[in-house]
Amino acid sequence: MSQLFDSFWRAVMYCLRPRVMLLSVLPVILMGALSLGLGYFYWESALLVVRSHLDSYALINAMVRWLEGVGLSGLNAVLAPVLMLFLTIPVIVISTLLLVAIFMTPSMVTLVANRRFPLLQRKKGGSFLAGVFRSLAATLLAAFLLLITIPLWLVPPLILILPPLIWGWLTYRVMSYDALAEHASADEREQILRENRLPLLGIGVLSGYLGAAPSLLWASGAIFVAMAPVLVPLAIWIYTLVFAFSSLWFAHYCLSALEQLRKTNNPLAQDATDLIVNQPLTDALPKPVPGYGAAGRPLD
Repeated sequence: MSQLFDSFWRAVMYCLRPRVMLLSVLPVILMGALSLGLGYFYWESALLVVRSHLDSYALINAMVRWLEGVGLSGLNAVLAPVLMLFLTIPVIVISTLLLVAIFMTPSMVTLVANRRFPLLQRKKGGSFLAGVFRSLAATLLAAFLLLITIPLWLVPPLILILPPLIWGWLTYRVMSYDALAEHASADEREQILRENRLPLLGIGVLSGYLGAAPSLLWASGAIFVAMAPVLVPLAIWIYTLVFAFSSLWFAHYCLSALEQLRKTNNPLAQDATDLIVNQPLTDALPKPVPGYGAAGRPLD
């Protein structure tokens, strides 16, 4: 548990570094431009399709008329845009996670490794292509789970449980592999993931709840729809920063677990390394033998 909190606070402090802040802007630029471009060309036609489907459901029309009767006027005009945003935001979030995993997570792991674990041997048990395929497979599965659980979101407690659990599982699967791909061997990675499954899943779930923060931006309904061109990039940046924090959290925890694993498996080698690293410089210099000089010559 102490390792979990220690890696948490280290990740928080690393998020304040200028390099992390600058890297968090790249997915915002890419996804913001893509979202605004698609919205410019396809938003109106997509709204027409959604409105036509909503009008075909008598139950929804009856509910809208009842809500308008109790004072919620104009709900019919807002319902389709809000529903469109709720359908597109998960796609944006998943795409942002992929961008972070591909472009940002390796930089975060390198930053943590160079500053905190410079002597940790790199065994390269993973590869970039394997990480991409693993991320794509986990993302497709998470998207499928999100899609089939959407009806359950109408039950008030489940909307606070299911999406963060799915985000957490996806974050755990993607970022734990990326954090260990460069430094751990395949056997070490599997052992760490097996022995630390619950803490790593907990980090993913907590990151999933942190990822719900942008929901405050579109919870205002009509206001969010009106200001979507501004608030959508802001929401993407918040998501990116949360994912950057998650990748730092996973990097600190996983590399620390790898260091402890190697200490356990080979304590003599680690003790020798610690002795070489921690001994004072004067202790590492050759000591003169009594009666001889520093160069080994007899004293006159």
